[in-house]
Amino acid sequence: MENMVTENLFSNIYKDKTVLVTGHTGFKGSWLTLWLTKMGAHVIGYSLEAPTTPSHFDLLQLDSTSIIGDIRDQEKLNNVFAEYKPDIVFHLAAQPLVLESYLDPVETYETNVIGTLKIFEACRLHQVKAIVNITSDKCYENKEWIWGYRENDPMGGFDPYSSSKGCAEILTSSYRNSYFNPAEYGNTHTTLLASCRAGNVIGGGDWAKDRLIPDLIRAIETDQPLTIRNPHAIRPWQHVLEPLSGYLLIGQKLLEGKKEYATAWNFGPDDDEIISVGELVEHIKKFWNKFDYNIVENTGSEKHEATLLKLDCTKAKVKLGWKAVWNSQQTFEHTTEWYKTFYESHNINTAKNILQYIKDAKEKELLWVK
Repeated sequence: MENMVTENLFSNIYKDKTVLVTGHTGFKGSWLTLWLTKMGAHVIGYSLEAPTTPSHFDLLQLDSTSIIGDIRDQEKLNNVFAEYKPDIVFHLAAQPLVLESYLDPVETYETNVIGTLKIFEACRLHQVKAIVNITSDKCYENKEWIWGYRENDPMGGFDPYSSSKGCAEILTSSYRNSYFNPAEYGNTHTTLLASCRAGNVIGGGDWAKDRLIPDLIRAIETDQPLTIRNPHAIRPWQHVLEPLSGYLLIGQKLLEGKKEYATAWNFGPDDDEIISVGELVEHIKKFWNKFDYNIVENTGSEKHEATLLKLDCTKAKVKLGWKAVWNSQQTFEHTTEWYKTFYESHNINTAKNILQYIKDAKEKELLWVK
């Protein structure tokens, strides 16, 4: 990625900064690590081994520091923080799957809540300047109504995963009030903490189980029809680069010491870009007509998953000047093309996607590209 494209992004705040990314071997974490590296950041990744084969992180072959460790290991975390002294932490490490949380709720809560607690403690002990904690849109008490949830709506969660993310948000609020209070910034502490909520992120390089796009890719690989059980479920689908631009923008504000941004933020598509599972599959099929699918009506015996979930992103649009760059058609096209290129040409389009995203953001005159 050319320096001329990246040098002015986010006011060049990340150049020469030491950035610790937890969960860097995962889907979103690997995309974020590449983007930060290309902006000149010294990225320290801390995570378990890559969770899938193939692995997007392994395919990228990044020239960055990768530490394999568990976020529940306080001693190892403290050693990493002491050695590398990060300026900012992007905390993405998590048990990210709803269905997996039903199978192993203890690990889900330990990772998503206690793991987050230990990250915060390491940040507090080592006086990290900025923390961006990534949770999920599923942190809200979902009433499945037609309105999008705002950042000050109640936390909740039906399933263990969603509940654990609600708990992580409550924990974030507690640490912000107790240890990183913006009102005391510069006096009793020098740390700013924000949380970011986004969900149903798609893009190339995701092979996680029990996710729609990876399941679709596996159906193509095996030449088997994809089984769709909830075709009418509504989700705020967005390309992985959309929330990442939001996380990076929040990180910029915190590193600049702007304490008013140390709060919670939603990142998601506009209402007219929110579509159903069935519609998404049909859109993907337009770009890669190599799979088929069957719709199987939900019998009621499956584990509960929400059928309607929307976010209100007005706060990010008004106070940050953030907005989505790609519409749903562009998102589906770039995602499909990534996998087609990988399977048909054995190449990956990750850097190409980032370049195109930056170019399109500049054409829309978004502030973070100036």
